[in-house]
Amino acid sequence: MQIELKITPEQASSPRAMAQAAARAAGVSESELSYCRIIRKSIDARKRGEVIFNVLVEIGIDNEQPEQIAPIEYANVENATEIVVVGAGPAGLFAALELIEMGYRPIVVERGKDVSARKLSIAAINRGEAIDPDSNYCFGEGGAGTYSDGKLYTRSRKRGSNRKILEIFHTHGAHEGILYESHPHIGTDCLPKIIENIRKTITTHGGVVLFGTRVEDIIIEENRARGVIDAQGNRIEGAAVILATGHSARDVYELLHRKGVLVEAKPFAMGVRVEHQQSLIDKIQYKQERGEYLPAASYQLVAQVNGRGVYSFCMCPGGFIVPSATSQGECVVNGMSPRGRNNIFANSGIVTEIREEDYRDFIPHFGVLAGLKFQQQLEMMGFAQGGGAGQKAPAQLLTDFVLGQKSHETLPTSYHPGVVVSDMDKWLPKFMAKALKGGFREFDKKMHGFITEEAQVVGIESRTSSPVRIPRDRESFEHPVVKGLYPCGEGAGYAGGIVSAAVDGMVVARAVAGGQK
Repeated sequence: MQIELKITPEQASSPRAMAQAAARAAGVSESELSYCRIIRKSIDARKRGEVIFNVLVEIGIDNEQPEQIAPIEYANVENATEIVVVGAGPAGLFAALELIEMGYRPIVVERGKDVSARKLSIAAINRGEAIDPDSNYCFGEGGAGTYSDGKLYTRSRKRGSNRKILEIFHTHGAHEGILYESHPHIGTDCLPKIIENIRKTITTHGGVVLFGTRVEDIIIEENRARGVIDAQGNRIEGAAVILATGHSARDVYELLHRKGVLVEAKPFAMGVRVEHQQSLIDKIQYKQERGEYLPAASYQLVAQVNGRGVYSFCMCPGGFIVPSATSQGECVVNGMSPRGRNNIFANSGIVTEIREEDYRDFIPHFGVLAGLKFQQQLEMMGFAQGGGAGQKAPAQLLTDFVLGQKSHETLPTSYHPGVVVSDMDKWLPKFMAKALKGGFREFDKKMHGFITEEAQVVGIESRTSSPVRIPRDRESFEHPVVKGLYPCGEGAGYAGGIVSAAVDGMVVARAVAGGQK
């Protein structure tokens, strides 16, 4: 039996209190309940001074027991047909799991290091040392999401089973809350171990994962992908190639373009990351002090400024701003939160849409890669504004940015490499600065107090999505020109975030399997 409850934050924090509320709603005594399990849980803070939890629970009566999540039974595929999977992010890993489930042997090729070794690379970046172009916040086992906190919510409901993705994460070690929270979140302190467990599932059942193996070429014979060639010249062959390289693999886009493989420009977004005190966001959203039973508050904001969209992206309550560049001479920021979301800061990307007309001057020189080059140039400008050393980032007080006036200081920040005062509205493209300023003004109307001298913007938030799409057929999911090549996930332009990338990986894996029959 399922029951909708409206309960207080204190009740929602106590399984016993929740069970008591469910029993009352069902008209039975608590002693008659054999179990009480949360199906869905969300917060309603619309009424001033009153925050409630909307909770859908499932209860059992008279010794009824809940249906348990059964781990997927994978067979050993060591001697099965091999499929090359390029990239060990969510798209690649979940494609590999699905291939094993369908009786194929994935050969996962990952340019970066495993999750444990990546920690050392990331620590070096935070100390201002040189960036390893193959092992950083974007590249390595688990992809960009592993060290930018594992948010598992998605707006996409078009393909595949989001529930299956969540259950696989759960059976590999994620907490049960991801199965019912309205905005599930694993946490950057928990996700690496889960990713390692997924890799062990792949290798235990006959799959292969090759780290430190950067793809230099794709083997294409008679318009069919037959495998890849790594940086050492080794051929890694298979019956098909799933290309799941993520949105920051610029070298892959350039490789495909050189080889005459069809790629196309697509819309994307760039902007800044704004950082507030978490206590301020709590007070605005809950309309009161947070108290001990409420989680760190978040927000999701959208505005139209002169016909151009501006929106919040990857909001991180109780989180940190992190350096996400993949090459020396670039400055890129992103955000992450630990599972407890217990840092004193909140941060979010605030970005605006980038259209082809915005970088038309790049098109004659770079064609379909013009958006990528425009993105890269802005990152290089951010690096120069940050002082041109380490990964210090340019920053400006939010009020000064909106008003177009010079900042003379920066605020304390969660960004470990540090920030440098910069008049960001003076060097950001005019269309971008204008849209962002207008967006902040609109957001302040929705969240009064959002614009404050106690907040600052940090730049640049540029890797929200890829500026390039690798086309594929709508039914077969193959590249329309190169057979046996299956573009997949964020890097192919068909996903945004961990869940949608993982779903896309599974869908593409099923298409690959169907094409082998």
